[in-house]
Amino acid sequence: MSQHCDASDADSGRVVSVPHRLLRRQVRDIASGVEGELMAVVREEVSDDPVRERWVVLAYVRGPSGREISTAVANIEAV
Repeated sequence: MSQHCDASDADSGRVVSVPHRLLRRQVRDIASGVEGELMAVVREEVSDDPVRERWVVLAYVRGPSGREISTAVANIEAV
């Protein structure tokens, strides 16, 4: 199910979708306290060194205002 997202540009690196059991469910970001719907989980390359890759796993949560925040996927818990 993982695939490259075409929306990423050269400056932001590569982005790969990651399946997650809480997608489209209500979650809480324990770092900020924001509650909302888990919209996406992605692996994103953030390295500025072309020789050494560095990847982070991010979760995107849409809060009640409609604005999405990103956070470490480890910070997400079901509500």
